[in-house]
Amino acid sequence: MSKVGIMGGAFDPIHHGHLLAAERAREQFKLDEVWFMPSHTPPHKHQSGVSGEQRLAMVEEAIRSNPAFKPLDIELRRGGVSYTVETVKELRQMYPDIEFYFIIGADMVNYLPKWEGIEELAQMLRFIGLQRPGSFLELDALPPFIQDAVHLAEMPLVDISSSMIRSRIAAGHSIRYMVPDSVHDYMTRSGLYGLHP
Repeated sequence: MSKVGIMGGAFDPIHHGHLLAAERAREQFKLDEVWFMPSHTPPHKHQSGVSGEQRLAMVEEAIRSNPAFKPLDIELRRGGVSYTVETVKELRQMYPDIEFYFIIGADMVNYLPKWEGIEELAQMLRFIGLQRPGSFLELDALPPFIQDAVHLAEMPLVDISSSMIRSRIAAGHSIRYMVPDSVHDYMTRSGLYGLHP
């Protein structure tokens, strides 16, 4: 049975922190592939107005050179608010021979009890929590069924976020080396976030 990590998020835009996190999870847990899954309407995040198709295109640009990384447009095609439990049910029906792992930041592990359908979700897959230096994680405070479903991976401190990138662009500052060159080129060509050739 092959092992696949799912990396979900708005990817608004995707950046080197996402890519490093996915590679660290793939290596530590011997995943065969990592699928990058842009959400349609994230339940908890403000979006910038960049379309789902453009966010997917940036993901495709970012991962093109890594054969173990694949884009996954299942939530964009489904539309509506993206709840992980519904997505994972669909993926397990489509790919019954794959063991799925969901890759999240260690800070997000603390919020797992609030996730829609978390008890069912914890039975369907395992979570890989990426623990960055200084991240705050209270695994012992979580319900036992969540503790059993979470595996921790160490993650180097990379202080980059999509909101930081959008803020830097708005302020006229460089984002070079925060995103892959191919993503920067796409953003500039498409006039995303106010970038222009």
